[in-house]
Amino acid sequence: MNDRIARVLEKMEEKGLTQLIVSDPLSIRFLTGIMVNPGERLYALILRTNGKHTMLLNYLYFVKDTGFEEVWFSDMEDQISIIADQIDPSQTLGIDKTWPARFLIPLQEKLPQLKTVWGSDCVDGVRAVKNEEEIAIMKKASEINDAVMEKVADYIKEGMTEKQIADFIEAEYMAAGATGLSFDTIVCFGPNAADQHHMPSDTRTLKAGECVLIDMGCVWNGYCSDMTRTFYCKSADPEQTEIHDIVREAVLRAESVIKPGVRFCDIDAQARDYIDEKGYSEYWKIRLGHFIGQEDHEYGDVSPINTNVAEPGMIFSIEPGIYLEGKYGVRIEDLVLVTEDGHELLNAVDKKWRIVG
Repeated sequence: MNDRIARVLEKMEEKGLTQLIVSDPLSIRFLTGIMVNPGERLYALILRTNGKHTMLLNYLYFVKDTGFEEVWFSDMEDQISIIADQIDPSQTLGIDKTWPARFLIPLQEKLPQLKTVWGSDCVDGVRAVKNEEEIAIMKKASEINDAVMEKVADYIKEGMTEKQIADFIEAEYMAAGATGLSFDTIVCFGPNAADQHHMPSDTRTLKAGECVLIDMGCVWNGYCSDMTRTFYCKSADPEQTEIHDIVREAVLRAESVIKPGVRFCDIDAQARDYIDEKGYSEYWKIRLGHFIGQEDHEYGDVSPINTNVAEPGMIFSIEPGIYLEGKYGVRIEDLVLVTEDGHELLNAVDKKWRIVG
């Protein structure tokens, strides 16, 4: 039995579970090394604390020698009965976050005595703490991200469109060896930067004096990077630079307290209280950061309501912002690794405001 599954079983026992359905394809890959994109079809790994684990596999999946008990089926079979045959209805069943209602609800109807609970945290809690191999991969992904961010800062010119810059970023990722995007690249000019998930326009051109907010990330060897920087075209007025300095200081204050044992709500407070002190709390109403790994947003966050504590191996974003609707926005984002005695930044691109174009 591999170490990752052993850690999941420990969490199951802590939660009082003897059986758990894992259905997130990335979680199954994390635990087994097997990757399947099932679409709408049934695909699951059933973990049991007695050590007997079962994979439910459609004949369409090109999978063999999983090392687990395998139950194969076709689209024409009664798949709910197949699942039910693998479940002990006298024991509580943990359910993964991504298991569709089209499987869960019929199973509950077929086994009305079965108690089901949310069990994702058993796997997601293990995914949240990266091992040395995962950390090395994520550092490499962030090195690529840093290099491309520096290239795009040199590339930006007045008159370019948001889409033109986004396309440049994505091409540079591929040239640097990345295998994909962590998410759709965000490039926004001026007032568009107040829209926190603005999609690049192929008609909106950059004007002198406007901000350029870029939120970008690439995938390398199955793991994501993520970073945001805000630049200014040709010049920046005093209000813009003041707000940028406030956001940068909020990042620095939050990052300075990160170490094992610190609560995530207390990390969030370092940035939130400072922005509130400066009078901009109404312009930032979201959490400070998110966990990251195989996906850009994974289980866990840095927010006022998360009282869990940081552990060595966790990697998450620190990304406060100030967003002035109709004017502009500023966001600065780093990824941070919790180490045994503190933290390490995965991004090295200077956070200070910079003139481009």
